[in-house]
Amino acid sequence: MADDNDKGKSDTRTVTGCLQQTSHNNQFLLKANDGSSWTVSSDTASLAEHVGHTVTVTGVVTNSKMHNMKEDTKDMAHDTGVKKSNNEHGRLKATDVQMVSSSCSQ
Repeated sequence: MADDNDKGKSDTRTVTGCLQQTSHNNQFLLKANDGSSWTVSSDTASLAEHVGHTVTVTGVVTNSKMHNMKEDTKDMAHDTGVKKSNNEHGRLKATDVQMVSSSCSQ
């Protein structure tokens, strides 16, 4: 059972947003609806066919312990009045991708 204090953070995330191609083979950028961004890659899910689409990606956060510590630090800074953006950026190894829309509404 998950610890109630971890704010729902886990090794696996599901993120919805616009999938974009990057200059790296087999790496994509997911600009999430919540303002976060994720570098996404996959050995099993077909990401290339969804470039320019709104998708929901489920995957494993790379180095999730360090990623979650970084998020917590940003949250603490924000809670004490620091006005810097709290937009999350991480790396996600996708295990599943579902198309939400054939376009990205920006």
